[in-house]
Amino acid sequence: MAQLARFGVSMDAELLAAFDALITRKGYGSRSEAIRDMVRDSIVQSGWEDDAGPTVAALCLVYDHKARDLPRRLAALQHEHTGQIMATLHIHLDARNCLEVTVMRGKPGKLRRIGDQMIATRGVKHGRLVMTTAGKGLR
Repeated sequence: MAQLARFGVSMDAELLAAFDALITRKGYGSRSEAIRDMVRDSIVQSGWEDDAGPTVAALCLVYDHKARDLPRRLAALQHEHTGQIMATLHIHLDARNCLEVTVMRGKPGKLRRIGDQMIATRGVKHGRLVMTTAGKGLR
């Protein structure tokens, strides 16, 4: 295990109370673990802004599979980005609606562009791109 460093943090009492309520609601065992997760998240997000480092993402789309030519258009977009798209999961939600989860890997800017393009495809009802790190360099 890496050597731990201890440091003190000064905080307004009301802000600390709100932080304690948040970490309790999320199930953290300590303030330290919550702060470590916040720091990791900031480091990961900074990497996206710099368009650096290996990034993985999940693109979730909800769409009407009976929308004119939509499944074919989405598949064509996926085939245009075979270097980034690793896998796709397709779930039938009901007689018309589907959830499609596409897992991607690559540079953050490229993944954002692919996600935006697929979300903006006519017939997609809702979409969200969730990016994270490939884990290298984080403890």
